[in-house]
Amino acid sequence: MRISQLRAFTASASSGSFTGAARSLGLAQPTVSELVRGLEVECGLDLFVRGGRRLVLTAAGEQLLPWARQAADSVDGAEELARSLRGVTGGVASFGVLRNAEFYFLSELAQEFSRRHPGVRIRLVGQNSVSVAEAVRSGELEAGLVVLPVPDTGLDVRPLLRDEVLWVSADPERTRRPMTMEAIGSAPLVLYDAQYGAGDPTRRQLADRAQAAGVRLEPLIEVENVDTALALVSRGLGDTLAATAVIRSSVFPAGLTTVPFAEPLYDAIALVTRERSTLSPVSRALSSLATEMLLHARAQSEEEGEAAATQA
Repeated sequence: MRISQLRAFTASASSGSFTGAARSLGLAQPTVSELVRGLEVECGLDLFVRGGRRLVLTAAGEQLLPWARQAADSVDGAEELARSLRGVTGGVASFGVLRNAEFYFLSELAQEFSRRHPGVRIRLVGQNSVSVAEAVRSGELEAGLVVLPVPDTGLDVRPLLRDEVLWVSADPERTRRPMTMEAIGSAPLVLYDAQYGAGDPTRRQLADRAQAAGVRLEPLIEVENVDTALALVSRGLGDTLAATAVIRSSVFPAGLTTVPFAEPLYDAIALVTRERSTLSPVSRALSSLATEMLLHARAQSEEEGEAAATQA
């Protein structure tokens, strides 16, 4: 049973003749008649009563018709979706973004993508990088941006940029010299991404360094969001750390001071996709735009940094 046979059958039932069906399908009348006859042979049933001026469905034809229409409509819908996806004019893409995406460029990603591809639906999922990597690995998401390191089994990882992580304190004395692991423990510690704890990529790097230095890190306060952590630090409740993109943003509280780590610490941002997978055209376009905007943000940040250094 072929879809061409089902289309010929449903068109003939709708028009009441093979001639009308041929006209609607853009086929020759003998071709339509042959397709319907082939379907009847496969079914072992007569689907039309022939001989009158108009085709009339048999009892078997009446029962088959709704199923044939459903099958033909499903294939038509799939073909239309495929055409839309090939031209990035329809469909939906699920893409994972950084928990702190707004501090880079990603708050503008949806707006720019919609401008370039109106009518295409996108689903931007903001999670901790560990969850984004797992969602891409499982197929829940086609691609995503993460902060490294993440478990990379089954993933293709494409590093895009590094953003330096600085130490943040309300006490200027704490930022007069580069921060060492030994010096961290002399003040209360406020950390964010409480749900993932040491599994968060940035906190994991910090914990690994502390362990190598023989230092035990025990935060006094853990919260979910970096802006909450910064608000607590501004009230003198402890110190924290934050990426340069966050420090340069409008949410960074006035009066806080920063300093690099003695051994520089970086958030390495990467695009992850499932290993040996092929992205749909929609997701490929979204991933390409996200990469483009992220790299542009890096170039702009470097230019601003060079300008500030020149003025200093």
